[in-house]
Amino acid sequence: MIRRLGIIGAGGMSDTVLSALSEALPAPLEAVSLLVRPGRQEEGTALLERFGDRLAMRRVVHDECGSFLADAPDLVAECAGHGAVGEHGEAVLSAGADLVIASTGAISDDGLHDRLKAAAERGGAQLILPAGAVGGIDALVAARLSGLEDVTYTGRKPPRAWRGTRAEALLDLDGLTEPATFFEGTAREAARDYPQNANVAATVALAGAGMDATRVRLIADPGIARNLHEVSVRSSAAEFTIRLEGRPSSANPKTSLTAGYSVAREVLNRVLPVVV
Repeated sequence: MIRRLGIIGAGGMSDTVLSALSEALPAPLEAVSLLVRPGRQEEGTALLERFGDRLAMRRVVHDECGSFLADAPDLVAECAGHGAVGEHGEAVLSAGADLVIASTGAISDDGLHDRLKAAAERGGAQLILPAGAVGGIDALVAARLSGLEDVTYTGRKPPRAWRGTRAEALLDLDGLTEPATFFEGTAREAARDYPQNANVAATVALAGAGMDATRVRLIADPGIARNLHEVSVRSSAAEFTIRLEGRPSSANPKTSLTAGYSVAREVLNRVLPVVV
């Protein structure tokens, strides 16, 4: 059971996680520490102080990983993007803290994945991949044990959610009048080419058939207002399709709000007496 929590990042996802925890924790944690980039200490302090003692009795902001880890967090949740996984992941796991990563697409890089696994073994810690913005991950993992035949993930988002990605060079996002599929390939390719939007593809792949055997389609759809995630699975044990319509984060429309709550669930599962 955790008493000391670390959070990497002080943006919209961290806000979602901490807000959910402050409402759902049966008692305040002993300590919550934030790791932020230099120059963002005031922003991190303001975020923690919004939740006050109902979140944790001690609340600290760090801009350097060494001092962050000196607080000895039991569990660290990464809420800061792919770069943060590569920058801090090994140090966190080597220090013996379990690490929940929201940016699962980062470990589509086999080299980083191997380094994180080795660090977890050295530190006696776990690298934890939350379900994020999609449902059915528990069923997918169970189906994998029976033998998977086919896994396909389809991500459908409003055109504005694809701004700032390679899709801008492929489509007239502002001029779309009907759905347009702009990417079809493997989960590894999706995570590489669309890192801010393809964490779900990586999560589905890592839970199921792997990065190179999981098929991905990405679609810009002007007829929808929310992000739609669909996972279709065929296995020896079951065939199923999961469709989830998620509200986009107000802080970042490329990210589903569900992703932050999924991270909060992973934390709560290490605090509450009953785990679901």
